[in-house]
Amino acid sequence: METPEQREGAFSNFKISPNTIKLLEARGVKYLFDIQVKTFNPVYDGKDVIGQARTGTGKTFSFAIPLVEKLQSGPEDKRRGRPPKVLVLAPTRELAIQVARDFKDVTRKLSVVCFYGGTAYNPQGIELDAIRSGIDILVGTPGRIKDHLQNNKLDLSQLKHVVLDEVDQMLDMGFAEQVEEILSASYAKGAESNPQTLLFSATCPPWVYDVAKKYMRSQYVHVDLIGKKTQKAATTVEHLAITCHWSQRAAVIGDIVQVYSGSHGRTIIFCETKKQAHELSMNPSIKQNAQSLHGDIAQKQREMTLKGFRSGTFEVLVATNVAARGLDIPEVDLVVQCSPPKDVESYIHRSGRTGRAGRTGICICLYQRKEEDQLRYVEQKAGITFKRVGVPTANDIIKSSSKDAVRYLDSVPAAAVEYFRSAAEKLIEDRGPVEALAAALAHISGATTLEQRSLLNSDAGCTTLVLNCSQEMHNIGYAWRGIKEQLGEEMDDQIKRMTFLKGRTGVCFDVPAEKVKEIQDKWQDSRRWQLTIATELPELEESPRGDRGAGRFGGRGGGRGGFRGGDRKGFGGKWRGGGGGRGGGRGGGQKRSFSQAFDY
Repeated sequence: METPEQREGAFSNFKISPNTIKLLEARGVKYLFDIQVKTFNPVYDGKDVIGQARTGTGKTFSFAIPLVEKLQSGPEDKRRGRPPKVLVLAPTRELAIQVARDFKDVTRKLSVVCFYGGTAYNPQGIELDAIRSGIDILVGTPGRIKDHLQNNKLDLSQLKHVVLDEVDQMLDMGFAEQVEEILSASYAKGAESNPQTLLFSATCPPWVYDVAKKYMRSQYVHVDLIGKKTQKAATTVEHLAITCHWSQRAAVIGDIVQVYSGSHGRTIIFCETKKQAHELSMNPSIKQNAQSLHGDIAQKQREMTLKGFRSGTFEVLVATNVAARGLDIPEVDLVVQCSPPKDVESYIHRSGRTGRAGRTGICICLYQRKEEDQLRYVEQKAGITFKRVGVPTANDIIKSSSKDAVRYLDSVPAAAVEYFRSAAEKLIEDRGPVEALAAALAHISGATTLEQRSLLNSDAGCTTLVLNCSQEMHNIGYAWRGIKEQLGEEMDDQIKRMTFLKGRTGVCFDVPAEKVKEIQDKWQDSRRWQLTIATELPELEESPRGDRGAGRFGGRGGGRGGFRGGDRKGFGGKWRGGGGGRGGGRGGGQKRSFSQAFDY
């Protein structure tokens, strides 16, 4: 049954030719998306447009389709050396290449070319040949377009349509001057005869509108599909946050990829620096095939890497922000951000690499305790709420690995199975069918040894326990007394990071994994207390914002040593050094760079 969106976006509602419809259907496009519906007629009718919509909603086609139809409806021009009628400027090479590809996908009549930097500038090369042959639609990065203008090779005086894609970045300080120089040949100050100007982005800070007026006519159409809605990020993406110290990051990311994407899904991991991206892509903690993408990689290799990721040659792309803007990589299941980005726009664009074109996706942001305020800032400005979850448990990893192993079995040719039949029969005879197959699946999946991790902060070798109480506790010392009554005073040195559950009807805390069996043997549930092993991170009592001294996990009531900072008097009267370590357990130590987290 047709949905209201499909009815509204039906091709028959718009001036789209049968040939273009065939090309769109070949791309898997059956109807226009919301932003395309709202902008088609204004763009086709020649009006200036500012278009703002969430990532992954089809902004490129919202200007490409009507511009192609407009050009193709006019008289055909095949003159050699004809100057471009459409100019599309994009902030990155990858985005420029993709936009040009999208244009080529919806027209066979028009000449579409893409000029970008990162390759040797050859005035006698392919780009000059394209200029000599004649161009209808020119897509490019500002630097390369400017090179051709300065060498008097490119004529932009006949432009009819100008598109600035990812306009907030295009008009930012790094690009504003170049854009001004490029457009000066085509724009007269305040003239209504200026080219049609189209500005598109997922994020448009207020200053963008002020600068944009320099290029736009006095009457322009503003299509804003975000508006006053608080959530700026894609609504098809689930946003999760996991606490993780930098020293555990590589191993935790490996577990996250396995559980949330598996060996057959597609993942993009965003790092802040090129060095981090390169090192993480080589780290053995990521079991899937991984490659890196960043600015130091030659342009040809970057194109090959993106092509390989799109086609499924490898499953994990580890990238800097070069892959965050505009790139449409289909069926990305998971986005991982190694830390909260410094600006909210980066988070919106990064998370928007998944959950595109109506699919759902997951974005996981890793953060350290000292980055909590940064995480809250992203929540506030992007209008999202992170679901705080724990690191994947050993059980989660086993389940995911088992599913992958079963899928691998499906790919084994029947002829190959015959060679192993006698060995399988012998194994079943010796060990039984279930145990034999379980051992084989464990080996295939690589999940033969699994490390237990804290759900509170991802520390290896820790297990998180939950102590529920039949009444609300006003003081965390109450929980300590209940534990020591059954388990003894020695638990003072075993328990770390105790914190209230939301509502204060319980606490959770970490203990060494090897102590769990001993604790289970000693503990007896009562009407007041019930102790369990946490299988997922429970909802926690939030610490006061900016409260650094008390420590997130502790420092309440009885004054248990906090997670970080400052010496505090513990429940048992001992002074426990919080120092720079974890849970008061380590001294200061030397702070290492992020990249050292991957040096195992």
